[in-house]
Amino acid sequence: MSRLTRREFTAAAGASAAAFAAPAVAQGKGGRIVVVGGGFGGASAAKYAKMFGGNAVEVTLIEPNKTFYTCPFSNLVLGGLRDIGSIGHGFDAMAKRGVKVVHDSVTGVDHAKKTVTTAGGATIGWDKLILSPGIDFQWGKIKGYDAAAAEKMPHAWKAGPQTVVLRKQLEAMDDGGVVVLAPPGNPFRCPPGPYERASMIAHYLKTKKPKSKVLIVDSKDKFSKMPLFMEGWKKVYGPMIEWIPQKKDGPVTEVDVANNTVITEFGAKHKGAVVNLIPPQKAGDVADIAGVTNKSGWAPVDRRTFASTMQKDVHVIGDASIASPMPKSGFSASSQGKVVAAAAVDALAGKNPADPSFANTCYSLVAPEYGISVAKVYAWQGGKLVGVKGSGGVSPKGAAASFRAEEARYASGWYASIAADIWG
Repeated sequence: MSRLTRREFTAAAGASAAAFAAPAVAQGKGGRIVVVGGGFGGASAAKYAKMFGGNAVEVTLIEPNKTFYTCPFSNLVLGGLRDIGSIGHGFDAMAKRGVKVVHDSVTGVDHAKKTVTTAGGATIGWDKLILSPGIDFQWGKIKGYDAAAAEKMPHAWKAGPQTVVLRKQLEAMDDGGVVVLAPPGNPFRCPPGPYERASMIAHYLKTKKPKSKVLIVDSKDKFSKMPLFMEGWKKVYGPMIEWIPQKKDGPVTEVDVANNTVITEFGAKHKGAVVNLIPPQKAGDVADIAGVTNKSGWAPVDRRTFASTMQKDVHVIGDASIASPMPKSGFSASSQGKVVAAAAVDALAGKNPADPSFANTCYSLVAPEYGISVAKVYAWQGGKLVGVKGSGGVSPKGAAASFRAEEARYASGWYASIAADIWG
């Protein structure tokens, strides 16, 4: 068989992720599905659970924010290619489909009674609970860096207000200043994200503050799509982006917020006009409240159905789950949400779930007209989740400028398509 083109794979992956045959809920076998988290995973699960279950299944989505800002494409806000409003999505369409949307925070989960309680005082019953809480941060792992420090030295790893703060800091810095970017060690949300961010910040500096530079002080010695980023940085930005691997400098272990300085394990100090520190991560706090995380801080799941291995009738999807070999990405979360929606509706009908298939596509922009990507299909084979051989692939090195520009356009098309599918 010939390999699919990038355009063909993206179209096929998007279609396959949505093209589940709606499970037939047995007469009188309806139930209640509660979804916590309105991001890529949770909103997909809520929408498709309602589509699959119809009137027999009551679906409630609990999400604190009335507008969800996506981490995908938030780096473009930092680069000046988008405004923050363009990555914000509401839940009106979800409500019109029959999903009950509750804007509140979950404060408790009672597994015996099968209820969740919220900060607003509501108690909501469930037969199946789907958790998609995203990530939270391991404050204290880096000396001097906590939630208060993050207001001055933003991580912007949850899109929204901190994205705006970091953008304003970039605008306010003098030409000739250094932007220090410190990515975390694995695992973390969106493996190529910090390096796209470095690219987008460099684009802004090149066009507005050309005497400045980006210094990446990494906690790793290699990263996702590394050869492609390195090739692009050299071609587009020259010496403007400098990457220091972990083996040369050590990971960042301490910060001096007052002096805008990060300090590494080897004692090196890097002072920036702007410092973007992305701290170590764990599953969102709701996962801890629900008792579905282990000592790693993440939620172990049966990767066939994403059912929690720690609590019955609970599924955990998206960044919070331990889903290797799938990456912690928005597309992965959405794909998981649709599969789990089908599995939950099937379970309510007394049916066994079908063997799942998942997809992931991850685009990154090195420059406005320079895109790179990685894509993969995942399937349940031999009792485990595996990447399907020959599916997807990575953008080639040495590609022509026209190819990179086309991938950048695909990235915009992907974002518009998946956002419309989930929240539109």
